[in-house]
Amino acid sequence: MVSNSENSTKSDNSTWRAICLTLFPELFPGPLGASVTGTALDKGLWALDTINFRDFATDKHRSVDDTPAGGGPGMVLRPDIAAKAIDTAVDLCPTARRIYLSPRGRPFDQALAREFAASDGLILVCGRFEGLDERVIETRQLEEVSIGDFVMTGGEMAVYCLLDAVVRLKEGVLGAQSSLDNESFENGLLEHPQYTRPREFEGEVIPEVLLSGDHGKIEQWRFEQSLKITKERRPDLFQAYNSKE
Repeated sequence: MVSNSENSTKSDNSTWRAICLTLFPELFPGPLGASVTGTALDKGLWALDTINFRDFATDKHRSVDDTPAGGGPGMVLRPDIAAKAIDTAVDLCPTARRIYLSPRGRPFDQALAREFAASDGLILVCGRFEGLDERVIETRQLEEVSIGDFVMTGGEMAVYCLLDAVVRLKEGVLGAQSSLDNESFENGLLEHPQYTRPREFEGEVIPEVLLSGDHGKIEQWRFEQSLKITKERRPDLFQAYNSKE
């Protein structure tokens, strides 16, 4: 009932672990098996497992859904099926946080990504159809998390986004941890512009201050650019930053 993703490695109890409950286990690791997250998966810096809801079905058709109580369009994941799948995941990783990807959930942001990275692992429930029976959300104490104010066909794509943001924060995943320090949202501001060679490209040149060798001036320029960009593009973040400062 539990399958290790193709790019997963054997892990001990201390390895940070993600367990994805889904109707489509073949979608994993997907993009998570590439780039730095895939390399980290191969190295055993984190582990990824999937649990298929259909493994807990009891009829010959392996059905997992039923019509909404009270009527309405679509189908709802059955509570008996979902609960058994979640309980199996909890047995595998009892201290993992239990997350249900849902449009009505708490907005996922960098602060929450850091929380998840500091946890023992995540159990991630990927919804489908019209969602999950409310009784399972309540009795299994699922935290509802949203990656944005839009609706998708299922939670799998949202899991890609969430896990990519979380795993890269784990020690050893990125080559230089210092590269995290000035990223967007880490200090409450959006990131400053970046440049590289050639010095001139299509008539546009790298700002002279970045070529000056004066690290104090460079840091000041970058900070000012972050302030400017945040104020223009995310006034909500700019206001929050000013209030905090």
